[in-house]
Amino acid sequence: MALNQNAPTVVPTLRYDDASAAIRFLTETLGLTVGEVTHGPDGRVVHAELGWRNGTIMVSSRGKDPSPFDTGRACLYLVVEDPDGLHDRAVAAGAEIVMPLVDQEYGSREFATRDPEGNVWCFGTYQPAPLAPAVPS
Repeated sequence: MALNQNAPTVVPTLRYDDASAAIRFLTETLGLTVGEVTHGPDGRVVHAELGWRNGTIMVSSRGKDPSPFDTGRACLYLVVEDPDGLHDRAVAAGAEIVMPLVDQEYGSREFATRDPEGNVWCFGTYQPAPLAPAVPS
């Protein structure tokens, strides 16, 4: 199968105890967009895709039984053109800000917030240039 060269090829995946609540927080508070959401027979989210610009983050509910995919908390960095505006939106929605707006030495303006289950979401203007593709061995 040929890869779609325009689609993301690195997709962070997060598990939540309450994935539906996480999706609400991430979309309503932080501005991610909802793509596909699939629920299991018990109503739990078995697969969801959230968009951020040209990227995708997958979200699902933790299983009832231990799984190697239930890895705990993560820290994600998302590129944003207007960190001040998004910061103000997050504060107005009651989000916990763990790093206030700051101008970094490397030229980025950033802030960070924590979602209700402890993942840290960093937003800033620093946008790394694409690296040369790795060649699988």
